[in-house]
Amino acid sequence: MYRYVLRLAAAAAAALVAACATTPAPPGKPEYMLVGVDKKVVFKDDGTLQLLPPGNDSITIVDIGTDPAHPRVVASLPLMNSIFGPPTNLAISPDGKLALVANSVDWTKDGDNWKFVPDTKLYVIDLTSNPPALIDTVTVGKQPSGLSINPAGDLALVANRADNSLSVLSIQGKQVKVVDTVAMVDSVSAVVFTPDGKRAIAAKFPAHKVALLSVEGQKVTYEKRDIAVGLWPYNLGVAGGGLVLTADNGNNGRSDGNVDTVTVIDIEANPPRAIDKAVIGDAPEGFAVSPTGKLAVAILLGGSDGPKNAWFYNRNGRVVTLKIDGKKVSKTGEVQVGGVPEGAVFSPDGRWLYVGNYVDSNITVLRVDGDTVVNTGVTVALPGPPASMRGRVQ
Repeated sequence: MYRYVLRLAAAAAAALVAACATTPAPPGKPEYMLVGVDKKVVFKDDGTLQLLPPGNDSITIVDIGTDPAHPRVVASLPLMNSIFGPPTNLAISPDGKLALVANSVDWTKDGDNWKFVPDTKLYVIDLTSNPPALIDTVTVGKQPSGLSINPAGDLALVANRADNSLSVLSIQGKQVKVVDTVAMVDSVSAVVFTPDGKRAIAAKFPAHKVALLSVEGQKVTYEKRDIAVGLWPYNLGVAGGGLVLTADNGNNGRSDGNVDTVTVIDIEANPPRAIDKAVIGDAPEGFAVSPTGKLAVAILLGGSDGPKNAWFYNRNGRVVTLKIDGKKVSKTGEVQVGGVPEGAVFSPDGRWLYVGNYVDSNITVLRVDGDTVVNTGVTVALPGPPASMRGRVQ
């Protein structure tokens, strides 16, 4: 009799496990991710770029909250944007109601061809309307690129690459306006606020440094203090442990077959300083830190943007995972994604990662598994090549 009861209990447990495995997770709340689609630039077989006529770009809005394992495109706004800004030239406010998107370059005729010139437009998008809608266009500095919204949601910084400056913008409800400009001496490609909103760090791409800024209310001050990092720091993020991590591209935005690094900066030290480097692979461009602060990902071009006859060419790029343990950052894994991967976005709970593949016009869905990520095999088709991606400020 006792064995019979045990068998019944085991069978019931097995049935429960099977039911849990086959029952889909309950639907979640909508959570938006922005994707900048650029249909004007094509990577040719010889590694050069073909510039096509404008008029077909879009800002595509993807719901990653209702079913995080299977994101869904919910809207597309016909707005010009470009792969020539970093994949962080857009952001969603902490309350999820407003989106800012910088258009880095404009398109102009060059004889029978096209060329790009610095633009000055920043789009303001209302995400609460149905469908989401453009409500304003703000003029900022030349070639606005990486941008950041502070945790309070009332201030934003935009890195103007062609102006060597940062635009400071106030956010009051749905009204966004420029309140100041901060001269940075060198060209800046990206910027990020610290979690307390009292500091910001900007990447000086061609100077191979990051700049420290202090923030008090709407006053942003360049402290005239720079920290040397790796070659060509394109993007950066704030991690746990009081760390800032920079993705050091190594070759002015393109692959070259040489390994590159992530520089680890301790901003809690007095003075702040670079304390370590993690060797990751060829040409990190996209970069993201999990909302947990304990995992970061560097998105490697890995030769996928190079000439097809080059010794370092690969069809696909890769995602490198980095574990953050106190002040120590270490590489934990590497996963293949699609061709010329650009942007990366974590889900708000840090359990999922989405990577945009420019050549394939899609998004790869990856599941976070401890200190690494797993490619689920799920892809989300987009209306064109994803040049940039960003989720809500966490």
